[in-house]
Amino acid sequence: MRARSAAWRGWALTLPSIAMLLFVGCATPRRPPPAPSPAPTPTPPANVMGVPEPVPRAEPRSASGNPPFYEVAGHRYIVLASAAGYRERGVASWYGPDFHGLRTATGERYDMFAMTAAHKTLPIPCYARVTNLSNGRSVVVRINDRGPFVANRIIDLSYTAAAKLDMIRNGTAFVDVEVLSPASPPSGTALPVTTQAASAASVGVSSVPAVTTPVETAAPTAPAGAAAAAPGTSPNAMAPAAAAAAALPAMPPPAPVAAGHFYIQVGAFSQADNAQRVARKLRDAGLEHVFTLAPAADQPLQRVRIGPIASVQQFDALIAQLTALGFPGARLAQD
Repeated sequence: MRARSAAWRGWALTLPSIAMLLFVGCATPRRPPPAPSPAPTPTPPANVMGVPEPVPRAEPRSASGNPPFYEVAGHRYIVLASAAGYRERGVASWYGPDFHGLRTATGERYDMFAMTAAHKTLPIPCYARVTNLSNGRSVVVRINDRGPFVANRIIDLSYTAAAKLDMIRNGTAFVDVEVLSPASPPSGTALPVTTQAASAASVGVSSVPAVTTPVETAAPTAPAGAAAAAPGTSPNAMAPAAAAAAALPAMPPPAPVAAGHFYIQVGAFSQADNAQRVARKLRDAGLEHVFTLAPAADQPLQRVRIGPIASVQQFDALIAQLTALGFPGARLAQD
């Protein structure tokens, strides 16, 4: 009995030591596995600005990337049945080195030095003229990818397309996007803009909800994990990392956005009372520079606007406020 007690005491003395060793072993931080080496920045062509623009041509609808609808980050996107007549204004972004060589929604490899772009709802592939509204520069791109899945961004451009539009440093720009048919005129030819507000007036509606279809003369990239939720898509980014952009060829400084040039259009109304009521609601909510535009010969509806808008950042902040106030259809407008 005494021998057993002595043996137990010996084990009892060693148990705390064993527990301490186990605790120390569990508490010792483990070195994380080494991060994968970043992909090297691709070598740009000798003359980025001289990369030719694609010529619009008839192409069959891609077998991938064109489901009736898809969802990313809880939001459902409806792919349009046709690209004909599509035009919109808003904010463009661009994506580059982080996605170079990855598959696009059509299954093609993304080439940041080609003249391509990504769009959320247009059938792919299709062609569009993209115009930087702050400097008038215009390019033609082939849309072959899905994105950008970031609020207020309507198109994600390749590096070369963004460079030609002079928006590399800023990362974003106010743009006009117009789908082109094979018979469309070359880049830089001025075309009239469809006025959806006018067509709405002809059927006697009191207000026009904003939609991502042809807009009036006055009318903002996604995390890699988010884009993976959409069938047949590849990830897009709002803009590449600063370090990656710095490694690419320097471009001329971007032209400043002209003060008093851009506005946010909250809505268009056939009844002046409705327009005034919306304007009062916005002012009561603390929004400044709210005004209405009386009907004109080319615009029969009374419009409610905010502005001028000096930057994309201000645009984003105001759009967020308007959405919270119950005006999710507000869009970019320009005089």
